[in-house]
Amino acid sequence: MARAPRSTAKKPRLRALPGRASPASARPQARDADAEASLAYARGVLEAEARAILGTTERLGDAFLHALRLVRECAGQVVVTGMGKAGHIGQKLSSTLASTGVRSVFLHPAEAVHGDLGRVAPGDVILALSNSGSTEELLRLLPLFKRMGTPVVALTGDVDSPLAKGAEVVLDIGRIEEACPMGLVPTASTAALHAMGDALAMTLLRSRPFGRDDYALLHPGGKLGRSVLRVFELMRTGPANPLVLDTARLSQAVVVMTNTPGRPGAACVVDRDGKLEGIFTDGDLRRLVERGHTDFEVPVRQVMGKRPRCITPETLVLTAAAQMRELRVDQLPVVDVEGRAVGLLDVQDLLAAKFF
Repeated sequence: MARAPRSTAKKPRLRALPGRASPASARPQARDADAEASLAYARGVLEAEARAILGTTERLGDAFLHALRLVRECAGQVVVTGMGKAGHIGQKLSSTLASTGVRSVFLHPAEAVHGDLGRVAPGDVILALSNSGSTEELLRLLPLFKRMGTPVVALTGDVDSPLAKGAEVVLDIGRIEEACPMGLVPTASTAALHAMGDALAMTLLRSRPFGRDDYALLHPGGKLGRSVLRVFELMRTGPANPLVLDTARLSQAVVVMTNTPGRPGAACVVDRDGKLEGIFTDGDLRRLVERGHTDFEVPVRQVMGKRPRCITPETLVLTAAAQMRELRVDQLPVVDVEGRAVGLLDVQDLLAAKFF
Protein backbone atom coordinates (compact mmCIF):
# COMPACT_ATOMS: atom_id res chain seq x y z
CA MET A 1 0.00 0.00 0.00
CA ALA A 2 1.45 3.40 -0.99
CA ARG A 3 2.39 5.72 1.83
CA ALA A 4 -0.10 8.54 2.24
CA PRO A 5 1.31 12.08 1.93
CA ARG A 6 1.93 13.88 5.16
CA SER A 7 -0.63 16.50 6.08
CA THR A 8 0.24 20.05 5.10
CA ALA A 9 -1.76 21.43 8.04
CA LYS A 10 0.21 23.70 10.37
CA LYS A 11 1.50 22.11 13.52
CA PRO A 12 -0.14 23.27 16.75
CA ARG A 13 1.62 26.08 18.56
CA LEU A 14 1.69 24.90 22.15
CA ARG A 15 3.27 27.21 24.70
CA ALA A 16 4.99 26.02 27.86
CA LEU A 17 3.48 27.25 31.12
CA PRO A 18 5.70 29.75 32.99
CA GLY A 19 6.91 28.93 36.49
CA ARG A 20 5.44 30.68 39.52
CA ALA A 21 7.09 33.89 40.69
CA SER A 22 8.59 33.64 44.17
CA PRO A 23 8.63 37.27 45.44
CA ALA A 24 5.47 38.08 47.39
CA SER A 25 5.13 41.47 45.71
CA ALA A 26 5.03 39.82 42.29
CA ARG A 27 2.39 37.20 43.09
CA PRO A 28 -0.72 39.08 41.86
CA GLN A 29 0.97 39.91 38.54
CA ALA A 30 2.33 36.36 38.22
CA ARG A 31 -1.16 34.92 38.74
CA ASP A 32 -2.51 37.12 35.98
CA ALA A 33 0.25 36.09 33.60
CA ASP A 34 -0.20 32.44 34.51
CA ALA A 35 -3.94 32.65 33.85
CA GLU A 36 -3.39 34.24 30.44
CA ALA A 37 -0.79 31.61 29.56
CA SER A 38 -3.16 28.82 30.61
CA LEU A 39 -5.95 30.19 28.43
CA ALA A 40 -3.59 30.62 25.50
CA TYR A 41 -2.35 27.06 25.89
CA ALA A 42 -5.90 25.69 26.13
CA ARG A 43 -6.80 27.52 22.92
CA GLY A 44 -3.77 25.93 21.27
CA VAL A 45 -4.97 22.47 22.29
CA LEU A 46 -8.41 23.11 20.81
CA GLU A 47 -6.93 24.52 17.62
CA ALA A 48 -4.62 21.49 17.28
CA GLU A 49 -7.50 19.07 17.66
CA ALA A 50 -9.66 21.05 15.25
CA ARG A 51 -6.88 20.96 12.63
CA ALA A 52 -6.50 17.23 13.14
CA ILE A 53 -10.20 16.67 12.50
CA LEU A 54 -10.29 18.96 9.47
CA GLY A 55 -7.22 17.19 8.09
CA THR A 56 -9.16 13.94 7.85
CA THR A 57 -11.59 15.48 5.36
CA GLU A 58 -8.83 15.55 2.75
CA ARG A 59 -8.35 11.78 3.15
CA LEU A 60 -11.91 10.65 2.46
CA GLY A 61 -12.32 8.74 -0.77
CA ASP A 62 -12.79 5.24 -2.16
CA ALA A 63 -11.56 3.59 1.05
CA PHE A 64 -14.29 5.32 3.02
CA LEU A 65 -16.94 4.18 0.51
CA HIS A 66 -15.56 0.63 0.71
CA ALA A 67 -15.81 0.67 4.52
CA LEU A 68 -19.31 2.12 4.33
CA ARG A 69 -20.38 -0.67 1.99
CA LEU A 70 -18.91 -3.37 4.24
CA VAL A 71 -20.72 -2.04 7.32
CA ARG A 72 -24.00 -1.43 5.49
CA GLU A 73 -24.04 -4.94 4.02
CA CYS A 74 -22.90 -6.60 7.24
CA ALA A 75 -24.97 -9.76 7.84
CA GLY A 76 -23.95 -10.02 11.48
CA GLN A 77 -22.82 -7.31 13.84
CA VAL A 78 -20.19 -4.59 13.75
CA VAL A 79 -17.43 -5.50 16.20
CA VAL A 80 -15.41 -2.47 17.33
CA THR A 81 -12.05 -3.01 18.99
CA GLY A 82 -9.12 -0.96 20.25
CA MET A 83 -6.77 -0.57 23.21
CA GLY A 84 -6.23 2.32 25.62
CA LYS A 85 -7.55 5.71 24.54
CA ALA A 86 -8.40 4.39 21.07
CA GLY A 87 -10.41 1.67 22.81
CA HIS A 88 -12.43 4.27 24.67
CA ILE A 89 -13.17 6.00 21.36
CA GLY A 90 -14.13 2.58 19.97
CA GLN A 91 -16.59 2.00 22.80
CA LYS A 92 -18.27 5.29 21.99
CA LEU A 93 -18.39 4.39 18.28
CA SER A 94 -19.99 1.03 19.07
CA SER A 95 -22.53 2.78 21.28
CA THR A 96 -23.34 5.28 18.51
CA LEU A 97 -23.89 2.50 16.01
CA ALA A 98 -26.16 0.59 18.42
CA SER A 99 -28.18 3.71 19.19
CA THR A 100 -28.90 4.16 15.49
CA GLY A 101 -30.12 0.62 14.95
CA VAL A 102 -26.88 -1.10 13.91
CA ARG A 103 -26.08 -4.27 15.85
CA SER A 104 -22.70 -3.58 17.43
CA VAL A 105 -20.50 -4.80 20.26
CA PHE A 106 -17.16 -3.64 21.67
CA LEU A 107 -14.43 -6.28 21.91
CA HIS A 108 -11.54 -5.62 24.29
CA PRO A 109 -8.42 -6.95 22.51
CA ALA A 110 -6.76 -8.25 25.69
CA GLU A 111 -9.92 -10.08 26.78
CA ALA A 112 -10.50 -11.42 23.27
CA VAL A 113 -7.66 -13.94 23.54
CA HIS A 114 -9.10 -15.20 26.82
CA GLY A 115 -12.51 -16.18 25.48
CA ASP A 116 -14.23 -12.96 24.43
CA LEU A 117 -13.36 -13.78 20.82
CA GLY A 118 -16.56 -15.81 21.00
CA ARG A 119 -18.39 -12.50 20.48
CA VAL A 120 -17.18 -12.59 16.86
CA ALA A 121 -18.83 -14.76 14.19
CA PRO A 122 -18.69 -15.17 10.41
CA GLY A 123 -20.68 -12.38 8.79
CA ASP A 124 -19.42 -9.75 11.24
CA VAL A 125 -17.31 -6.72 10.28
CA ILE A 126 -14.41 -5.54 12.46
CA LEU A 127 -13.62 -1.86 13.04
CA ALA A 128 -10.13 -1.74 14.59
CA LEU A 129 -8.89 1.58 16.01
CA SER A 130 -5.20 2.31 16.59
CA ASN A 131 -3.38 5.55 15.81
CA SER A 132 0.00 3.83 15.54
CA GLY A 133 -1.37 0.69 13.90
CA SER A 134 1.18 -1.29 15.94
CA THR A 135 -0.86 -2.16 19.02
CA GLU A 136 0.33 -5.64 19.94
CA GLU A 137 -3.01 -6.80 21.35
CA LEU A 138 -4.75 -5.90 18.09
CA LEU A 139 -2.14 -7.48 15.86
CA ARG A 140 -2.55 -10.82 17.64
CA LEU A 141 -6.20 -10.84 16.58
CA LEU A 142 -5.67 -10.25 12.85
CA PRO A 143 -4.89 -13.91 11.94
CA LEU A 144 -7.92 -15.00 14.00
CA PHE A 145 -10.22 -12.54 12.24
CA LYS A 146 -8.88 -13.76 8.88
CA ARG A 147 -9.53 -17.38 9.87
CA MET A 148 -13.13 -16.44 10.79
CA GLY A 149 -13.64 -14.66 7.48
CA THR A 150 -14.48 -11.33 9.15
CA PRO A 151 -13.19 -8.32 7.17
CA VAL A 152 -11.22 -5.71 9.10
CA VAL A 153 -11.59 -1.96 8.64
CA ALA A 154 -8.59 -0.22 10.21
CA LEU A 155 -8.88 3.35 11.52
CA THR A 156 -5.26 4.42 11.91
CA GLY A 157 -2.74 7.19 11.39
CA ASP A 158 -0.15 5.00 9.69
CA VAL A 159 -1.07 3.34 6.40
CA ASP A 160 2.24 1.39 6.45
CA SER A 161 1.60 -0.13 9.86
CA PRO A 162 1.04 -3.86 10.49
CA LEU A 163 -2.62 -3.20 11.28
CA ALA A 164 -3.15 -1.35 7.99
CA LYS A 165 -1.39 -4.09 6.01
CA GLY A 166 -3.57 -6.77 7.63
CA ALA A 167 -6.84 -4.93 7.03
CA GLU A 168 -9.15 -5.14 4.03
CA VAL A 169 -9.63 -1.37 4.01
CA VAL A 170 -7.88 1.50 5.80
CA LEU A 171 -9.44 4.76 6.97
CA ASP A 172 -6.39 6.98 7.28
CA ILE A 173 -6.47 9.90 9.73
CA GLY A 174 -2.90 10.91 8.81
CA ARG A 175 0.19 11.53 10.92
CA ILE A 176 -0.95 13.85 13.68
CA GLU A 177 1.10 15.75 16.25
CA GLU A 178 -0.52 15.42 19.66
CA ALA A 179 -1.76 18.49 21.54
CA CYS A 180 0.45 17.69 24.50
CA PRO A 181 3.57 19.41 25.95
CA MET A 182 5.45 16.11 25.55
CA GLY A 183 3.83 15.20 22.24
CA LEU A 184 2.87 11.83 23.72
CA VAL A 185 -0.61 11.90 25.26
CA PRO A 186 -3.30 10.79 22.75
CA THR A 187 -5.32 13.95 22.21
CA ALA A 188 -5.45 15.27 18.64
CA SER A 189 -5.19 11.74 17.27
CA THR A 190 -8.11 10.46 19.35
CA ALA A 191 -10.14 13.49 18.30
CA ALA A 192 -9.51 12.54 14.67
CA LEU A 193 -10.37 8.87 15.33
CA HIS A 194 -13.57 9.99 17.06
CA ALA A 195 -14.53 12.23 14.15
CA MET A 196 -13.77 9.57 11.52
CA GLY A 197 -15.89 7.05 13.41
CA ASP A 198 -18.77 9.52 13.64
CA ALA A 199 -18.47 10.29 9.92
CA LEU A 200 -18.81 6.57 9.15
CA ALA A 201 -21.73 6.07 11.58
CA MET A 202 -23.68 9.12 10.42
CA THR A 203 -23.15 8.44 6.72
CA LEU A 204 -24.37 4.90 7.36
CA LEU A 205 -27.42 6.29 9.18
CA ARG A 206 -28.19 8.58 6.25
CA SER A 207 -28.20 5.62 3.86
CA ARG A 208 -30.60 3.47 5.92
CA PRO A 209 -34.39 3.62 6.55
CA PHE A 210 -34.14 4.78 10.17
CA GLY A 211 -36.41 7.61 11.34
CA ARG A 212 -37.41 9.50 14.48
CA ASP A 213 -39.78 6.76 15.64
CA ASP A 214 -37.02 4.16 15.34
CA TYR A 215 -34.70 6.43 17.28
CA ALA A 216 -37.34 6.97 19.95
CA LEU A 217 -37.76 3.21 20.39
CA LEU A 218 -34.07 2.93 21.27
CA HIS A 219 -34.02 6.03 23.51
CA PRO A 220 -36.98 5.72 25.91
CA GLY A 221 -35.25 7.42 28.81
CA GLY A 222 -34.21 10.97 29.65
CA LYS A 223 -34.99 14.24 27.91
CA LEU A 224 -34.23 12.76 24.50
CA GLY A 225 -36.75 9.97 24.95
CA ARG A 226 -39.41 12.34 26.24
CA SER A 227 -39.03 14.59 23.21
CA VAL A 228 -40.24 11.84 20.83
CA LEU A 229 -42.65 9.95 23.12
CA ARG A 230 -46.16 9.43 21.70
CA VAL A 231 -49.41 9.53 23.66
CA PHE A 232 -50.18 5.84 23.05
CA GLU A 233 -47.01 4.97 24.99
CA LEU A 234 -48.20 6.79 28.11
CA MET A 235 -52.01 6.87 28.02
CA ARG A 236 -54.26 4.78 30.27
CA THR A 237 -56.03 1.97 28.45
CA GLY A 238 -58.14 -1.10 29.17
CA PRO A 239 -59.25 -1.32 32.83
CA ALA A 240 -57.33 1.90 33.56
CA ASN A 241 -59.40 3.84 31.01
CA PRO A 242 -62.41 5.26 32.92
CA LEU A 243 -65.43 4.86 30.62
CA VAL A 244 -69.10 5.36 31.43
CA LEU A 245 -72.15 5.25 29.14
CA ASP A 246 -73.95 8.52 28.49
CA THR A 247 -77.15 6.87 29.77
CA ALA A 248 -75.60 6.11 33.17
CA ARG A 249 -76.48 8.02 36.32
CA LEU A 250 -74.08 10.53 37.84
CA SER A 251 -73.56 8.17 40.79
CA GLN A 252 -72.25 5.51 38.39
CA ALA A 253 -69.79 8.00 36.89
CA VAL A 254 -68.49 8.84 40.37
CA VAL A 255 -68.04 5.14 41.12
CA VAL A 256 -66.05 4.69 37.89
CA MET A 257 -63.86 7.68 38.72
CA THR A 258 -63.21 6.29 42.20
CA ASN A 259 -62.70 2.61 41.38
CA THR A 260 -60.67 2.83 38.17
CA PRO A 261 -57.04 1.80 38.82
CA GLY A 262 -54.90 4.89 39.36
CA ARG A 263 -57.98 6.96 40.32
CA PRO A 264 -57.76 9.37 37.37
CA GLY A 265 -60.31 11.85 38.75
CA ALA A 266 -62.31 11.83 35.54
CA ALA A 267 -64.62 9.62 33.48
CA CYS A 268 -64.94 9.66 29.70
CA VAL A 269 -68.61 9.59 28.70
CA VAL A 270 -69.28 7.47 25.60
CA ASP A 271 -72.21 6.26 23.54
CA ARG A 272 -72.99 2.59 22.90
CA ASP A 273 -70.46 2.52 20.05
CA GLY A 274 -67.72 3.78 22.37
CA LYS A 275 -67.55 7.21 20.75
CA LEU A 276 -66.65 10.06 23.04
CA GLU A 277 -69.59 12.27 24.02
CA GLY A 278 -68.10 14.21 26.92
CA ILE A 279 -66.05 14.08 30.11
CA PHE A 280 -66.92 14.41 33.79
CA THR A 281 -64.18 15.35 36.26
CA ASP A 282 -63.61 15.85 39.98
CA GLY A 283 -63.75 19.57 39.30
CA ASP A 284 -67.19 19.24 37.74
CA LEU A 285 -68.38 17.33 40.81
CA ARG A 286 -67.10 20.00 43.22
CA ARG A 287 -68.77 22.75 41.24
CA LEU A 288 -72.10 20.89 41.32
CA VAL A 289 -71.88 20.53 45.11
CA GLU A 290 -70.96 24.21 45.51
CA ARG A 291 -74.13 25.13 43.59
CA GLY A 292 -76.24 22.78 45.73
CA HIS A 293 -76.88 20.25 42.94
CA THR A 294 -76.54 16.98 44.86
CA ASP A 295 -78.90 14.78 42.88
CA PHE A 296 -76.73 11.81 41.92
CA GLU A 297 -79.58 10.12 40.03
CA VAL A 298 -79.49 12.52 37.08
CA PRO A 299 -78.01 11.18 33.81
CA VAL A 300 -74.33 12.03 33.58
CA ARG A 301 -74.87 13.47 30.08
CA GLN A 302 -76.80 16.35 31.68
CA VAL A 303 -73.84 17.50 33.78
CA MET A 304 -70.82 16.38 31.75
CA GLY A 305 -68.48 18.68 29.87
CA LYS A 306 -69.60 18.50 26.25
CA ARG A 307 -67.24 18.52 23.25
CA PRO A 308 -64.08 18.19 25.34
CA ARG A 309 -60.67 18.85 23.81
CA CYS A 310 -59.11 15.51 22.93
CA ILE A 311 -55.97 14.08 21.32
CA THR A 312 -54.98 11.08 19.21
CA PRO A 313 -52.69 8.20 20.21
CA GLU A 314 -50.02 9.41 17.74
CA THR A 315 -49.84 12.92 19.23
CA LEU A 316 -46.47 13.80 20.75
CA VAL A 317 -46.71 13.80 24.53
CA LEU A 318 -44.90 17.16 24.53
CA THR A 319 -47.75 18.59 22.42
CA ALA A 320 -50.38 17.07 24.69
CA ALA A 321 -48.63 18.45 27.78
CA ALA A 322 -48.61 21.92 26.23
CA GLN A 323 -52.37 21.65 25.58
CA MET A 324 -53.01 20.63 29.19
CA ARG A 325 -51.06 23.63 30.44
CA GLU A 326 -52.89 25.96 28.05
CA LEU A 327 -56.35 24.59 28.91
CA ARG A 328 -55.51 24.17 32.62
CA VAL A 329 -56.92 20.65 32.69
CA ASP A 330 -55.61 17.50 34.35
CA GLN A 331 -56.93 14.97 31.81
CA LEU A 332 -57.24 14.68 28.05
CA PRO A 333 -59.37 11.94 26.41
CA VAL A 334 -57.60 10.01 23.66
CA VAL A 335 -59.69 9.09 20.62
CA ASP A 336 -59.02 7.08 17.46
CA VAL A 337 -59.85 8.14 13.90
CA GLU A 338 -63.48 7.09 14.39
CA GLY A 339 -63.88 9.13 17.57
CA ARG A 340 -63.85 6.18 19.98
CA ALA A 341 -62.41 6.85 23.44
CA VAL A 342 -59.40 4.52 23.46
CA GLY A 343 -57.51 6.05 26.37
CA LEU A 344 -56.95 8.85 28.83
CA LEU A 345 -53.87 10.98 29.39
CA ASP A 346 -53.64 12.06 33.02
CA VAL A 347 -51.43 14.74 34.53
CA GLN A 348 -50.21 12.20 37.10
CA ASP A 349 -48.63 10.21 34.29
CA LEU A 350 -46.96 13.32 32.87
CA LEU A 351 -45.57 14.16 36.30
CA ALA A 352 -44.21 10.64 36.70
CA ALA A 353 -42.56 10.88 33.28
CA LYS A 354 -41.10 14.30 34.23
CA PHE A 355 -42.94 16.34 31.64
CA PHE A 356 -43.83 18.87 34.34
